[in-house]
Amino acid sequence: YCVEFKTESLSHHCALENRPYARWMQYLREGHTVCVACQPPAMNTDTHRCSGDGHNADRGKILHWEAVGNSRCQGTWKKIRQLEHCSCPLVHSFIFT
Repeated sequence: YCVEFKTESLSHHCALENRPYARWMQYLREGHTVCVACQPPAMNTDTHRCSGDGHNADRGKILHWEAVGNSRCQGTWKKIRQLEHCSCPLVHSFIFT
């Protein structure tokens, strides 16, 4: 499954990232909708859920995220909806880890 989030805030460290494999962090923006896929091995084998997907969060609750590979690139987002069949666009698409 996939989860759509609206980015609420992000640290300025994301824009400073210039390592080739991590340049995607430069394109994160406040107010953008991002799509995050939950796939093995991040998916818990018992619950079939990914940690941090906002499943038990109240609607409108602000949740925290952190980029893999640069712990200083972090921020907050709000869950919009969960999609059982992923249809994430090629840009602004991510994977839970």
